[in-house]
Amino acid sequence: MSATGVAARLPARVRVLFASASVAGNALTQTWALWLLYFYAPPSGADIETRVPEIGGLDARVVLGATLTAARVLEAIDDPLIGYWTDRTRSRWGRRIPFVLFGTPWWCLLFVLLFLPPDAGASGVNLAYVFVVAMIFFAMSNVASAAMEALLPHLARTNEDRVSVATWQLVFGVSGAAVGLSLSSLLVDLVGFAWMAATIAAIALTARYTALAGTWRFARTDDVPSTPGFRLALTNTFRNRNFLAYLPSFVCFQVGSQLLTALIPFYVAVVLSDVTVFGFNGRDDEGTFSFMLTIMVIAGILVAVPFFAALARRRGKAAAYRTAMLSATLYLPLLFFAGFLPGVPSVVQAVAMIFLAGLPIAGVFLFPNIITADIADDDARRTGTRREAMFYGSQNLVEKLATSLAPLLFALVLLAGDSADDPLGVRLVGPVAALFVLLGYLSFSRYSLNPDATADGR
Repeated sequence: MSATGVAARLPARVRVLFASASVAGNALTQTWALWLLYFYAPPSGADIETRVPEIGGLDARVVLGATLTAARVLEAIDDPLIGYWTDRTRSRWGRRIPFVLFGTPWWCLLFVLLFLPPDAGASGVNLAYVFVVAMIFFAMSNVASAAMEALLPHLARTNEDRVSVATWQLVFGVSGAAVGLSLSSLLVDLVGFAWMAATIAAIALTARYTALAGTWRFARTDDVPSTPGFRLALTNTFRNRNFLAYLPSFVCFQVGSQLLTALIPFYVAVVLSDVTVFGFNGRDDEGTFSFMLTIMVIAGILVAVPFFAALARRRGKAAAYRTAMLSATLYLPLLFFAGFLPGVPSVVQAVAMIFLAGLPIAGVFLFPNIITADIADDDARRTGTRREAMFYGSQNLVEKLATSLAPLLFALVLLAGDSADDPLGVRLVGPVAALFVLLGYLSFSRYSLNPDATADGR
C-alpha cells in the first residue's frame, strides 16, 4: 500500500511475467484434453492401436473414462489440504514459491509418462498404469499450480491490476492452448505421441520457471501464514455464499470447455472424414485437420478478448462472465449442424461453427481466477485472516470431482454414434456442453459481490 492509503499498482513487467505462467497449465491440460482419450481409445477406423481393453462388455472409451474419473476423484481430496499447507507455510521464500519451484518438474515429467504406456496393445496393465500416473500427475499439478494461483490476490491488489493480469493470462493462456491444441496436433503427425508429450512438457517447464523468476521478489513477500485450523478454514470456505454461487458456474463452464476440446479429433474423424483440402484427407491426416480446427478455436478466443476485457471494465467482471456463459449456450449447439447446410462445403461449415464456439470460451480463461481473488479479499475483510490457497484449493477440489466426469460423459455421449456412417454421438457433444454451461449460468445468477469494489489496499 502507498503512503496515501491507496493500493499500489503492480509493475507492468511483473503483471506480464506472472500471467505468463498460464502457458504451462494450458499447454499440458489442453494437450491432455485433446489427445489422451484418443491416444488410449481411438475411434473406429483410426490408424493407431487401442491401448485399453473392453471390460464386461463396456466400450474401451467408457472403461478409460471411468478410470480417469476414479483417478481424479481419489486425488482431488488433497486439494484443500495442499491449499491449507501453502496458506500456513513459513519459509525464507514466502508461502508459495517452494511449491511452484519443486512441484513443477515432477508435474511435467508425469505428463510425459502418460504417453509412454508399458504395452503396445490393449491391456489391463496399461489401464492400471494410466490410473496411477494420472493420479500422481493430478497431485503434482495441484502442488505446482495452486500456489501460483494463490499469489494473485497478493500481487494484484487493485481492480485495474486484476483485469490487466487476467487479460494477460488469457493471452498467455491462449498461447498455451495453441501449444496444447495446435502445436501438439502437428507434432503427433511429425514425431509421434511420445516426443510430442516431451516437447509440450519442456515448453511448460520453461514457461512456469520464467514466470516464477519474474515475480520472485514480490512473491516472497507473501509470508504471513493464515491462522485458523484446517476444519474451520474449510468450513468457512464452503459457507461463503458468493463462493457457493460462483463455484458451480466455473465447474460447469469447464466441463463444457473440456467436452469441446475432446470433441475436435473425433469431429475430424467423423464429420470431416471424406473431406480433402490441399491434398490432406480428414481420415488419414487427423492431426493436420485437428490443427486447423484448434486454430479456429484459438482465433475465436483471441477475437473475443478485447470485447470481454472492455465489458469487464465497463460493467464489471461478473456481468462479463455471465455474458460469456450465455453466449456459449447459444453457440455450442451449432456444432450439431455442421455439414447440413446445402451448397456450403462441410469443412467451411465446421470451421465457422468451431470459430463461433471458441468466442465465449474466452470467459473460461479470463474471469475465474480474478473472481476467486475478489471472493478471497471479501472473506479476508470479514474474517481477519487471508487464506487464498484454501479458496483456490477448494475450487480445484470441486472442479476435479465434476470435470473428472467429463471423459466418462464424453464417452457415453459417443455411444450414440461415433462413425461417419453413424455420427449422432459426435454431433450431440456440442448441445450437451451447452447444457452444462447453462446450468453454470443459472448458478451464477446468485452471485452478489460487487466486482469493482473487492480488490483492497492491504
